[in-house]
Amino acid sequence: MSNKNIKELVILSGKGGTGKTTVTAAIASLAESIVLADCDVDGADLHLITNPKIIEKHKFIEGKVALVEKDKCSGCGVCASLCRFDSFEIDDEGKYQVIESKCEGCGLCVSFCPEKAIQFNDRECGHWMKSETRFGPMIHAKLHPAGENSGRLVTLVRKEARKIAQDENLKLILVDGPPGIGCPVISSVTGSTAVLLVTEPSLSGIHDLERVASLAKNFKIPVYVIVNRADINLELTEKIRAISENNNHNFVGTIPFNKELVDSQLAGKSAVEFASDEIKTTIERIWEKIWTTM
Repeated sequence: MSNKNIKELVILSGKGGTGKTTVTAAIASLAESIVLADCDVDGADLHLITNPKIIEKHKFIEGKVALVEKDKCSGCGVCASLCRFDSFEIDDEGKYQVIESKCEGCGLCVSFCPEKAIQFNDRECGHWMKSETRFGPMIHAKLHPAGENSGRLVTLVRKEARKIAQDENLKLILVDGPPGIGCPVISSVTGSTAVLLVTEPSLSGIHDLERVASLAKNFKIPVYVIVNRADINLELTEKIRAISENNNHNFVGTIPFNKELVDSQLAGKSAVEFASDEIKTTIERIWEKIWTTM
C-alpha cells in the first residue's frame, strides 16, 4: 500500500485529562485495518486499555552523557569548576562523579580534564516497543525520568508505525498524541492526514482548543472536534460548536459525562467494549463522520 493510501489520524487535546486516550481506545475498537501509535511518550497510558503484548523492545539513544573513571580521577575539581550545569559532586573518596540528570552532554569537561578521566558515552533516554494488541499492532515508547528529546522519540514512534502500515497493508495509523502545543505535539502532527481535537466545555478547554487548532492550521491539516463531558456546561458546548464552525473545523459530536467511561478504563477496556449501547452508538456515529470524510 502506498503512503497516499494510508491515512493518519492524530488525536490531541490542549491539556491532559480531557479524555483523549479514552477516545483513541474507543475508535481503535471500531476502526479496521489499523496500527496504533502512542506518541504521549512523556506520560503514556494507552497501554492500560490495549494491554499490549510486547514482541520487540529497543533502546532510545539521544545525546551524550559524561562519566568519570574513578581510578583515573585525581579530585582536582577542574570539571566541576567548568560545568555550568552543576553536574558534578564529590563522593566519599574525594573524587568527582556525574549527576546524570543534570548533565547536558556538552563535552566541555571531557576536553579539559587534565587526567583524561572522563568518558563521553551515548545517553539512553528511554525505550520504544513494538507490540500486539486485540485491536492490531501498536508502537509505543517511554522516556526515562529526565530523559530528553521526546519530540525525536515521537517521530521515531510514528515512523515505525508507518512502516508496519506499509508492510501489512493497513489503512489507518491511529495516533494518541501528547497534550499541549510543544515540540512533541508538532512532531505528532507534521504530515498527518487529520487531527481530532478532544476538548471539554470549560473556558480553559476553549482556550486550549483554539491553541491546538491554530497549530494544526499552520500545517494545513484538517481539524475535527469532539466535546467530551458535553452536558456539564451546555452553553459552553454550543460555544465550542460555534467556534469550530466559524473556523471551518469539522464538529463531529459530543460525548456526555458518564461514569461508565471511567469504569471502562479501570476494567482495562475501551468505552465501546464496556459502556452501554447509548455511549457505544454515540461514538460509532462520531467515528463514521470522521472516517467517511478524512
